[in-house]
Amino acid sequence: MKSLTSRKTSRPPTQESIRLLLQSKKFLNWRPGRIFFKTGDRTRSDGPNRPQVDEKHFTPAELAEAWGVSAETIRITFREEPGVLRLKQPTKGKRPYILLRIPESVAERVHRRLSAVPV
Repeated sequence: MKSLTSRKTSRPPTQESIRLLLQSKKFLNWRPGRIFFKTGDRTRSDGPNRPQVDEKHFTPAELAEAWGVSAETIRITFREEPGVLRLKQPTKGKRPYILLRIPESVAERVHRRLSAVPV
């Protein structure tokens, strides 16, 4: 019987996925793009208090292309990251199918954190 106090803990990315990211020149040189959107009659750039729904969301394949690694490395790196959208898709099989959508702010946070890892 499971304890009521047990909680699912966030698993960090594997050392292998971090090693692959730190070997990628695209990952090391990646900078998030600036996104502009309209609010009323004024145009403003992205700010710290804007809702996540207004920001760019990457698929694992898009981020993999931008960072020069495989989509599987991206999935492993972001699988338990707070702020990532996990969209469950109905399936007829036994294994659940989950789509990941990674907000730009989360990608930027992970990029900063992993870029600071000593080699």
